[in-house]
Amino acid sequence: MDTRFDELLDFPTHQTFKVMGVAHEELPQQVITCLQEHAPGDYVPAIKPSSKGNYHSVSISVRVTSKEHMETIYTELAKLELVRVVL
Repeated sequence: MDTRFDELLDFPTHQTFKVMGVAHEELPQQVITCLQEHAPGDYVPAIKPSSKGNYHSVSISVRVTSKEHMETIYTELAKLELVRVVL
């Protein structure tokens, strides 16, 4: 992943990740478990269902320390089975 996060942001910073995935009760816990591995902290996700209820959006603020750290989080969240998109 070749991003320009280091040019756009001053690290460390808090970044809100929006994870969109299948409407399943395990989605928020899978996201938090993944984040705990890469950025331990106390997380309280905001969960919003899609209009038809097939998908959920999980928004969560994470303290990231570098461009590489941010890229790792994006990559690892995208690998989760229930996740469709990470913004």
